[in-house]
Amino acid sequence: MLNQLFFLVKNSLRRTFRVRANWFLLIGLPIIGILASTLLYSGGQSHLRIGFVNEDGSGYLSKDTLAFVQKLQHVEAYALTREQLRNQLADSKLDMGLIIEQGYSESVMKHQPGHIILQSVKGSQVTSYVKSMLDEYIGNLSSLSKVAAGDSAKFQQLYRSYQQPQFKLISNEVNDSSVNKEMSYQSIGFLILFMLNSASGLSELILKNRENRTYFRIISAPVSAKMYVLSNIIVNMIVMFIQVCVAVFFLTVVFHLDPGLPVLDLMGILTLFGLAAVGLSLVIVAFSRNTAMAGALQNFIITPTCLLAGCFFPLDIMPHSIQRIADFLPQHWVLKSIGALQNGPVGIGIWFNVMMLLAFAVVFFLLASYRFGRNNDTRNFV
Repeated sequence: MLNQLFFLVKNSLRRTFRVRANWFLLIGLPIIGILASTLLYSGGQSHLRIGFVNEDGSGYLSKDTLAFVQKLQHVEAYALTREQLRNQLADSKLDMGLIIEQGYSESVMKHQPGHIILQSVKGSQVTSYVKSMLDEYIGNLSSLSKVAAGDSAKFQQLYRSYQQPQFKLISNEVNDSSVNKEMSYQSIGFLILFMLNSASGLSELILKNRENRTYFRIISAPVSAKMYVLSNIIVNMIVMFIQVCVAVFFLTVVFHLDPGLPVLDLMGILTLFGLAAVGLSLVIVAFSRNTAMAGALQNFIITPTCLLAGCFFPLDIMPHSIQRIADFLPQHWVLKSIGALQNGPVGIGIWFNVMMLLAFAVVFFLLASYRFGRNNDTRNFV
């Protein structure tokens, strides 16, 4: 019996990986998903390019204001003329423009700041950061001018004290792991999608073999229908495990991303999800009469449920009602398990998540077995 099972598994693996396209679909796509998520989030750390025009040349406040902007983190500032600023904004060479008009320093001295303009063709999401920092800085200058009550000498004295505070702020830079976690989350979301599609494609071989009559030739030999389906499950799990190993290798070694949890824990959770994915794929096959119907069910179930489970973007941004739907999807529980491990040590919650994944796998296998058993036509499997 074991020899027959080994023969079926070996033959299925040979047939699967003999086709070059399957190497790309089963192994290449998860790698591409990791690369796509890396490129998606790596753009979030680029610098903000600002062009500034200072028309209030005689005022020291305007020069200090521009110096303040140039010292902001992740900001690159360039001195330009109005014409140059307009052209470079139109050509998208700059993210935003800052114009300080004549009379800016005087307006600040009168604690009625004005004559400062922010321009951008990309909207408020670009200007909001600089605008908030400038509002605070100019607000402080306006408060000093209000205290000075029009006395220029007193304002300069207060301003020098403001520029040289009596206390010092010492800051230490720490590594921000949030971007790596977001990349890992997105990569795992893509991997979940590809694992589900791969499992469905491999389980669909049962239908293909039935359509081309290969299935009936197999069971006419001393091989039972249950052993045939079991061999398909084993092949599926082998491919799932290979996908997990390759994806984790590229995630941690090639792209140098820290998933925020031990690699073995990550592989264990994803492998357990692979079991649930195989169970779901068998349910799709059990309720399908042919490969066309299986493909339609696959498209109807896999991508929408991955979307609702938060595989493509964080679940927190969805409405509360949608978040409740995710509780009934296995993809949500694998992402929740990984998130729990990223946020701290193992607790009771992580074991509950793992048990939920295992429960989904058991339910799927039982449902598939029941459906196979209830199939009374000549194409019955089990």
